[in-house]
Amino acid sequence: MQNTDTLDQILFQLTRLADTAEARLADERSALGGDIDWSAHAFRWRDDGRLQAIAAPSTMPLDRLHGVDRQKERLVANTRQFVTGRPANNALLWGSRGTGKSSMVRALLSEFADDGLRIIEVPAHRLVDLPDLVARLGGREERFIVFSDDLSFEAGDGSYKALKAVLDGSLAAAPENVLIYATSNRRHLLPEYQSENQASQTVNAATGEIHHSEAVEEKISLSERFGLWLSFYPFDQANYLAIAARHLAAYGIDAEVGTDQPWERAALQWALARGNRSGRTAEQFARDWAGRDA
Repeated sequence: MQNTDTLDQILFQLTRLADTAEARLADERSALGGDIDWSAHAFRWRDDGRLQAIAAPSTMPLDRLHGVDRQKERLVANTRQFVTGRPANNALLWGSRGTGKSSMVRALLSEFADDGLRIIEVPAHRLVDLPDLVARLGGREERFIVFSDDLSFEAGDGSYKALKAVLDGSLAAAPENVLIYATSNRRHLLPEYQSENQASQTVNAATGEIHHSEAVEEKISLSERFGLWLSFYPFDQANYLAIAARHLAAYGIDAEVGTDQPWERAALQWALARGNRSGRTAEQFARDWAGRDA
């Protein structure tokens, strides 16, 4: 009788453990997309491991972006290849702050959302989840750009290894309906130190050929996994004013460059106070000017 009671207790405990495990798996499936509104055009990967639809994504028309025509042309062409099922590259947009890197990626939605393009924003500190996220997206019909904005890694940060594995280097191939676009102020995404370059060795003294130290090779190997590099540089005064004029036009204000209108002088003073002439500075000025002019 005692043995029967013991067996019943064991069976009860095993059943409860099985129910708990099944419920946990159901929660994980739900968190990774089981209850997601896939009709949305943009998503964010949350810190709790859930994929959340963004009802009103922040974007702008591509023609609003000025002074970066070459970069825009290359990124649009690469994205068009992607949404039409042709081979395309992961892209790294790097360079000066406020020059339109993030805006250009977000603007792709206004151009290609009707073709099935979707963007998932993943913060840098959650890149450790990247392999699992990418694997979950592989069976869907949409074309996904996994977007990590303002990407950089500090010394000792191991999360970049997950990014390297998904880009190129893992035994599991990335699904053909997923690309990674990242923006950064750093060309190689990781801090570079003078001491690392001092560890480089001369291979051929006659030609000046050198062999980088292992630390430098490690950092270069990450950015090299992006097939498309797009560089962004600070704007000159003419481009800065042209960008401000386009933003003012979006607010319904007639702004013609080169006519010495009050808005031009105000825009230059605004940039001088901020210490840079960037697309972001131009947009912030236009917002302020339009608000005061209303």
